Amino acid sequence: MTAIYRAGSVAVVGRPNVGKSTLVNALVGAKVSIVSPRPQTTRHRLLGIATFPEGQLLLVDTPGIHGAQKNAMNRYMNRAARGAVSDVEAAVLVIEAGRWLEDDALAYAALKQSGVPCVLVINKVDKFADKGKLLPFIAEITQGREFTAVHPISALKSKGTEALVKTLIALMPESEAQYGEDEITDRSERFLAGELVREQLMLRLGEEVPYSATVEIEKFEEDGEMLRIAAVVWVERESQKPIVIGKGGERMKAISTGARHAMEKLFGRKVFLETWCRVREGWSDDEAALGRFGYTD
Repeated sequence: MTAIYRAGSVAVVGRPNVGKSTLVNALVGAKVSIVSPRPQTTRHRLLGIATFPEGQLLLVDTPGIHGAQKNAMNRYMNRAARGAVSDVEAAVLVIEAGRWLEDDALAYAALKQSGVPCVLVINKVDKFADKGKLLPFIAEITQGREFTAVHPISALKSKGTEALVKTLIALMPESEAQYGEDEITDRSERFLAGELVREQLMLRLGEEVPYSATVEIEKFEEDGEMLRIAAVVWVERESQKPIVIGKGGERMKAISTGARHAMEKLFGRKVFLETWCRVREGWSDDEAALGRFGYTD
């Protein structure tokens, strides 16, 4: 008897900084979503393709759902996150072990409204000092809420993810794989290059500037075995430009080097990367600028 193969889409939803992108990368087995300790690192919906012998999961990584609607960028991210639950077979609500905040409740409400089966993933259990308190925490947050299954995991260490995969594949319809085994995302290398530069901004800059910065890829060309890429880091104020560039250009050099190494690892080829920093006043609250920089529903 031939085993049934299943395939379908899963929205990965939750408040900022609970480890949604780390989970997607762990299931895909490659870095398709950028990761940093800062909230709102993920700004776009992004598809991670996770292929297993028994099925294929199309994981829709989303920006964190949050109550604040400070500017057009925040509103765009909330729309992207909430829109991800349409046309999926199931959803994963990712929360942090030991913490249930108002934005977790917001994310749950969005999923409940969608009517799709919802699996609760309690992430970062490896950081939960007293494991004995985990069961009471699970009992408390699941009281009065409907979840198809509950999975405590560590996405960073890929612990507990095998059982999660089995649960998710069981929720998918019988179907052939929609993508090839070697495909890991539906996004272009050009898009991923911009994200890898932005990841370095999130990792290397202070509190305010990363949220005021975005990246535009001006050139993405193949030159034999090498990729030649030109990236512009856009900030909102003239005063932010020297912060990105750093003394003697040192910070921009470090950003470029980190991004280039990540690109070479992901793309499997040499990369020549040039970066500049320019100013576009108030771009994050400007719908036209957001469209130009790829923030479109």
